[in-house]
Amino acid sequence: MKNIQRTLVLGCSLVALAGCGADEIVSPGTSGDIIINNPAPTPTPTPTPTPTQSLVTPAGGCPTINSTGGLTDAGTITNNAVGTFRVCTLPATFNQNDTLPYISGLLYQLGGQVFVGSDEGFASTDNEVTLTVEPGVILYGQGSSALIVNRGNRLNANGTADRPIVWTSRDNVIGVANDNSQQQWGGVVLLGRARVSDCATGGVNLDATFSQNPNCSQNLEGAAVTIPYGGANDADNSGSFTFNQIRFSGFELAPGNELQSLTTGGIGSGTTIENLQSFNSSDDGVEFFGGTVRIRNLAVIGASDDSLDVDTGALADLDTVVVVQRATTGDAIIELDSPNAVANPIVAFPRTRLQVNNFTFVERSSASAQMVRARGGAQLSLTNGVMDKIDGDATFCFRIDEQETLDALIGIDSVVCDGGSNRQARGDRGTGANATTDAEVLAAVTAGTNTNLAFTITLTGTVINGTGENGVTPFAASGRSSYFPDRTYVGAIENQAQFETTFRNWTCNSSILDFGSSTGACTALPVYS
Repeated sequence: MKNIQRTLVLGCSLVALAGCGADEIVSPGTSGDIIINNPAPTPTPTPTPTPTQSLVTPAGGCPTINSTGGLTDAGTITNNAVGTFRVCTLPATFNQNDTLPYISGLLYQLGGQVFVGSDEGFASTDNEVTLTVEPGVILYGQGSSALIVNRGNRLNANGTADRPIVWTSRDNVIGVANDNSQQQWGGVVLLGRARVSDCATGGVNLDATFSQNPNCSQNLEGAAVTIPYGGANDADNSGSFTFNQIRFSGFELAPGNELQSLTTGGIGSGTTIENLQSFNSSDDGVEFFGGTVRIRNLAVIGASDDSLDVDTGALADLDTVVVVQRATTGDAIIELDSPNAVANPIVAFPRTRLQVNNFTFVERSSASAQMVRARGGAQLSLTNGVMDKIDGDATFCFRIDEQETLDALIGIDSVVCDGGSNRQARGDRGTGANATTDAEVLAAVTAGTNTNLAFTITLTGTVINGTGENGVTPFAASGRSSYFPDRTYVGAIENQAQFETTFRNWTCNSSILDFGSSTGACTALPVYS
């Protein structure tokens, strides 16, 4: 379908000149006024103002769904730039298989925390409820609203390259959000029955067979009620989530207790996540708690805390990743952690492991102390990456805390960062045998092949490789993970053509990073014919 440009057509108006009436002129030497009666000109017709073009008219009503209570017609909502939409509020729980169809002039509202199914428990094997969202659908919320897929249920939200699914805020819908807006609603949560390392009952998994904690589950952060996740099936399937934008998320329920654009808890490798954009999440861009996470084509733009946060025994492989911070906010690009509640060396299972291949990280916030931080004995592998650091600030390319984390390092290969002569790497600078020094971390990080932390960045268009990046020899990443293909370049974006085929149109544009997408600005709503 052809996208319609979202521009407000303003009516034009002309200022009509007033006709001259009788002019009074005082003539010298007379005792009175000389009255000159000029004939009134024929009035210029006042033009009829061109009405504002409305691209959207509200749908006639809400579609019928199967779940108890159905969809509630909440009237209409207007965006002055495009028109008026019918609003259909989702039920509190989807308890039957349902589909949210794309209907022109219709938006779906999350009235609060909306659940897909109920928790099916640690050891269940089937999937009870599946919610399907069609391409082009826009869903919005405000405050603590969120969509939470309980373990044992599925979300199939599969947009297309030219009709992404948009999850956003009410402010965005009515047209008052800007490129620095955030924290306007909760986010999307996928939960599953894969392993986690931390147990809500206390302690951690001390062996791979769960013999000491046979029903280890953890509870979701940022939820109003206790919501468990985790299990023993690393291949669990929580659905398919492709070509999605998640905008302006991260509402804080309490200090330090908030959601991200996308939060996963214990999802398995059967879950598909591809072509995902997180825009202006007020906490982390995406966060993975436990589980086996696979994501390809990920864009995290403008997160105000960490862009990628991985914890609680997550085994995450991320391929083709673009991260760009806002200048006004943002912490680390990567925060990687593993439980450290037992004596060193850390032996909790599974040990958190993050592997990222073909990535471009652009740091803009001076609030960050390091671009990549790993601790708690977590395992880290970075291959074929470009890290563009703010010149002249105090940020390091890498920080690795604790000797067991350094010992667990898988490798940093074909990665370049503009760390200069003294901002390449640092340790925790603690005392004792478990502490790490700057020199130790630098030696470990640069032990990989073709890694240069004093590199001159030549990126164009913020994230597209220049001659310098394209001169770096790539690493054969398939040896790290079968999920990673072997490519002929480092970084996420080799050239303009690849930028367009990989990220254009299903993403939204902003002053932080302009993808050149026809779906328009992140502050606007896409409209389709």
